[in-house]
Amino acid sequence: MGAIFDDELKRLRSHFMEMGIDASEQIYQATKAFTDHDVELANQVLDTDMKINDEEIHLEKQALKLMALQNPVATDFRKIISILKASTDIERLGDYSTHIARAAITLSKFEHHEDIEQPIEQMMMVVRKMLERILDAYVYTDEQVAYEVANDDLKVDLIYVKFQKKIIKALVKGGEDVKAYESYLVVLRNLERAGDHIVNLAEWIIYSASGKLVELNPGKADPTLVRRKLAENQK
Repeated sequence: MGAIFDDELKRLRSHFMEMGIDASEQIYQATKAFTDHDVELANQVLDTDMKINDEEIHLEKQALKLMALQNPVATDFRKIISILKASTDIERLGDYSTHIARAAITLSKFEHHEDIEQPIEQMMMVVRKMLERILDAYVYTDEQVAYEVANDDLKVDLIYVKFQKKIIKALVKGGEDVKAYESYLVVLRNLERAGDHIVNLAEWIIYSASGKLVELNPGKADPTLVRRKLAENQK
């Protein structure tokens, strides 16, 4: 029974990793489509919208079957639950990619603003690196990396707060570029939320390892922290 359970758990982890890698690629492709004004690439992202949803459904069935048939002990039960819960966060990352791809199609009709698109691309790179590291951490149940990735979310929040203000000022002024700036705001918000869900993944790693439910997001736990760090960066 132990060997069978271990094999099934490895298979579950493997499916979760595949789902995470697909989500990482979707975020990259959607943001690239946005910054490159590539409508064809954006449509490719939309065409694969259901892939991660289908993967989540398959993983959920696999996890529930494993718990029902193998009767895991507490430690193994936590591992399954953490993967099951984390798959929901991965699915949300796929949703954000779809929102970004749709914004890319809208923005393609308007003038480019490199001063906004450059930090969006930077934000995407931080988010993708966070996701890659947290998926590696899942393989080894690495709590230390989970904490480090959660701290990296502050970098995402700093970019979001700084350029959200800039975009809102542009929206207040009005003009022909209002729709373009609305699209920029959508993408910034979705990347910021993606960072939050990656922090959730870090929290599930710690739960899997220790059984503790912790709050890791420093930016949301202490709203003044982001503002203080932003002020420091502007000096």
